[in-house]
Amino acid sequence: MQPINVAVVGSGFMGAAHIDALRRIPGVNVMAISSIDRPRAAELAQQFAIPHVYDDWREILNHPEITAVHNCTPNNLHFEVNRALIEGGKHVLSEKPLTMTSEESAELIRLAREKSVATAINFNYRGYPLIQHAHGMVKRGELGDIHVVQGHYLQDWLLYDTDYNWRLESKISGASRAIADIGSHWCDLIQFVTGLKIKRVFAHLYTVHETRKKPKQEVETYKGKELGAPQEYDEVPIDTEDGGFVLMHFENGVHGNLTVSQVSAGRKNRQWFEIDGSRSAISWNQEEPNTLWIGHRDKPNEILIKDPSLMDANARTYAAYPGGHPEGYPDGPKNLFRNFYRYIREGKKPGQDPADFPTFEDGHWEVVVVEAILRSNEQQAWVDVA
Repeated sequence: MQPINVAVVGSGFMGAAHIDALRRIPGVNVMAISSIDRPRAAELAQQFAIPHVYDDWREILNHPEITAVHNCTPNNLHFEVNRALIEGGKHVLSEKPLTMTSEESAELIRLAREKSVATAINFNYRGYPLIQHAHGMVKRGELGDIHVVQGHYLQDWLLYDTDYNWRLESKISGASRAIADIGSHWCDLIQFVTGLKIKRVFAHLYTVHETRKKPKQEVETYKGKELGAPQEYDEVPIDTEDGGFVLMHFENGVHGNLTVSQVSAGRKNRQWFEIDGSRSAISWNQEEPNTLWIGHRDKPNEILIKDPSLMDANARTYAAYPGGHPEGYPDGPKNLFRNFYRYIREGKKPGQDPADFPTFEDGHWEVVVVEAILRSNEQQAWVDVA
């Protein structure tokens, strides 16, 4: 098998997670890493035997043997980096949100089609085996007609006013923080499982901490709550939301609601949904990803434990281990990356051959949904998702 050479841009939490997942994909070789934090990039390069380390991501464009690039930079750099990579003929897998505006994300789609490069966005929760099984259940009609969709995405890593991260700053993260950062995951996941697009939204967003104490020394994502975190601060105003409540109308008249919070004590990464249909219901919690609740009216409810022998044929390919052997967060992106590189290796054509992973088109749609939520919050009215 001829290896596919890959580069990763960014050395933070997600950059390291991408590299860790990529090393589990047969036939994929991480050749280079680029980051403005050279010591951290050098550390990752040594840890994962990556031969090239760059301060400037543009140097990757000069490597003809690098076929694809993973963009794990902060949000405000997504458009610039993705656009340059596409124009350079590289296949691109980007972190979300795809861009900070829908005009930018639409431009990336146009460019990618023009250059005929494969694109993907890291909506990694689609890669869980039981999510694929839930998708199959809905597609086969096992839930009947869907009536109600509900759920939440709760975290606590920004609970205190001393918690700080670049995502709090709109000039870096974009106009939305909690909704765009984690709410977009829930929206993508629920639309994937149900096969229904969000069409209208009514939103109320809130900010608990109007000001926060910004450490004079930069803190890595999720590290601020650890012992030894910086104790010298500057008081700064906050212009992004800590959470929100969103009512939704989906296609086919389905109703839904979503609660998002990054200030919920004890909730580390609780992404939960329930889908209620005319025949049965299903519920899934990301913190317990190896179980799927199946609800019934006229017989006992069920708990399906992740086991390839008990799941449908497609979901089975997402489970690398037999029943009783749990799989978790690192396995979602691994499955997504596997599909992406199989697509490239098989020479499939973007826009012609269907993809079994979330693409830039999916990333663009989530940017559009987030923009509609922001407009709804500002107007305090129902807003169509254009």
